[in-house]
Amino acid sequence: MIADKKPLAAAASAGGLVPAATLARIAAAAPEADRTGSFPWEGLRALHEAGLLEATVSTENGGHGADLATAARILAEIGRADPSVALIASMNLFNHLTQAQRSTWPTDVYRALLEQARRQPVLINAARGEPDLGSPSRGGLPSTIARRMADGWRISGRKRFVTGSEGLTHFLVWAATDEPEQRVGTFIVTTDTPGIEIVRNWDSLGMRATSSHDVVFRDVAVAADHVINIGPAGRAEQDNRAHAAMTLGLTAIYLGVAEAAQDVFAEFARTRIPANLGRPIATTDRIITAAGEIALLTGSARDIIFDALDHHQDSPETLMRARLIAGRNIQEAVQIAVRTLGNPALSADLGLERHFRNVQATLVHAPQEDVAISILGRAALA
Repeated sequence: MIADKKPLAAAASAGGLVPAATLARIAAAAPEADRTGSFPWEGLRALHEAGLLEATVSTENGGHGADLATAARILAEIGRADPSVALIASMNLFNHLTQAQRSTWPTDVYRALLEQARRQPVLINAARGEPDLGSPSRGGLPSTIARRMADGWRISGRKRFVTGSEGLTHFLVWAATDEPEQRVGTFIVTTDTPGIEIVRNWDSLGMRATSSHDVVFRDVAVAADHVINIGPAGRAEQDNRAHAAMTLGLTAIYLGVAEAAQDVFAEFARTRIPANLGRPIATTDRIITAAGEIALLTGSARDIIFDALDHHQDSPETLMRARLIAGRNIQEAVQIAVRTLGNPALSADLGLERHFRNVQATLVHAPQEDVAISILGRAALA
């Protein structure tokens, strides 16, 4: 799929980056995956068949070469159909984009991954958070240990919130070495390696189909060359400013959720005709005002996100401000839709309830809101 540039180009020329049939397929499967908390295979297979899981693979490696702003637009479209699928896909897009920019993977390992992606969905994600450490965005060393062996490494430890865990083909495990001069690095672990256990404990209010379970690694073998960015332990702290652009890209997923909620609100308002009113509630001042507020918030969030990604990727503070303001707008837009419609909005039948739950995750991704605001505060005081 990655060698075929036509799906992305054709979709873009038609006014979108994801084919309408692909989005319809993803959206149709979303309610059931949310209800059961099952892995959203149908949506991810649809993206694979459309050639979009590797949209950010460099053109030199046979990909579309999509940049971050394009990836974020793709994620907004997918997020409108199913944000759980979008979040899992985002990890692919961002990892391939990083590789295109910095080429950190061993060449042979990356080429083998791309060859595998021609035959099946290949899903990649980092395994960084831990039960004791929490989010690496707040600093600290991982307790997951990589022991040096004659033929490579052995990884042992437990990771939390590993999005896509049940469907991943490659875990990127952040670990500290057992060497006298300790180092930290990311170890490429294929999911068919013995010693991996997925602890199915993801039971969240929203984003239920992301499969963000704990993963335990018990003496898992890793080849000597399957390591990325290994270096001194002093480099362990996550650079939140450097991650600002991709974190804003994640916010585009929830923009899609808010726009989906806006669609549900408008459709309900156009078709709901109370007996005592005799006309659609969309004709009433209260609904018109609410629709205007929702449009103001979602439209502003879209403008803020993509203006920052298109023009300000060299300014972490601008990207962080954009993320926080857009994220707050997104959440408030869905709140207004739910508040205005009342009981019907809380019924699973309408679908707005699912969007309301999913949008609560808008600002939980690292760095969390308080960390981002602290960074902005220090910059302002400097």
